[in-house]
Amino acid sequence: MAYRWRYLNAAGEQVEGPDEQFDNQQLAEEWFAADWELLREIGVDAVTLLDGNDEVYGPMSLHEA
Repeated sequence: MAYRWRYLNAAGEQVEGPDEQFDNQQLAEEWFAADWELLREIGVDAVTLLDGNDEVYGPMSLHEA
């Protein structure tokens, strides 16, 4: 399966974001670590990591607690 991110707004609703897919969890997390600020700038408030259709973890806020 391919790893990808689901993007959510402040209300927890899914929003559009980069349509990236990764071969493994490590590559997905490395991409996220490099680009999370850009995601926040385009209106993403939280992300969930998916493996195919299965949730790995999340939602994870992009804002300070």
